[in-house]
Amino acid sequence: MLPRIVFVPTAEIVATPAAIGLPFEDVTFTASDGVRLNGWYIPAQGARATLLFFHGNAGNISHRLDSIKIFHDLRLSVFIIDYRGYGRSEGGLSIPGVTLDALAAWKWLTEEKKIPPEKIVVFGRSLGGAIAMELMRHAKPGALILESTFSSLPEMIKIPFMAPLARLVVGDVWNSAEAAGALTVPALCIHSPDDWIVPYSLGRRLYDALPGEKTFVQIRGGHNEGFLDSIDVYCTALDKFLTKHFGT
Repeated sequence: MLPRIVFVPTAEIVATPAAIGLPFEDVTFTASDGVRLNGWYIPAQGARATLLFFHGNAGNISHRLDSIKIFHDLRLSVFIIDYRGYGRSEGGLSIPGVTLDALAAWKWLTEEKKIPPEKIVVFGRSLGGAIAMELMRHAKPGALILESTFSSLPEMIKIPFMAPLARLVVGDVWNSAEAAGALTVPALCIHSPDDWIVPYSLGRRLYDALPGEKTFVQIRGGHNEGFLDSIDVYCTALDKFLTKHFGT
């Protein structure tokens, strides 16, 4: 029952980066349990780093073209993936499975593309932030960006009788505040007080749990459109963070 509440996938790919004039590589790769996954690798000329993009719980990669364009314009190559059960990725919805998907994406970037870990930025928006934090238990990129995400899944469950079930099923998985305790890479956290899906307080709680070098940027607007409503503040913060850690 819980995965059906957490995941809201869409199968149809409605557009590709070609629709915004960006060449891309359609990538098929395999998780450690044999599930075949799909993603896009969008190179940027003279890229200062590569962004590993974990999207939120609804739709699929084809609904993230606005973000892909923003990151590309910031001179980042982008690798965005669909989790199992999303888009053209195979397999069924699975909370443990998406961690395997994240690890497989990291492996593809570092082993197939030969991208040095220190030249990778892990980015997670909303649910993708929790998935990014699970990856951080196993990988050390050059930097981490968390947008509109939460401190733990049980804190996100708003139906009282579901919270104990979440703790029983998930345990410490998607306990981002707990995972943050061992983090040693620089982090940028972005959140809006207007977010009515992921409470701002949970984003601040995760930020407070980060022990190392960190920056918090407040934007305005709702959960799904805040980054667009605050585009100038948003892009300036991203560029400043990237310039500090990866150069101009």
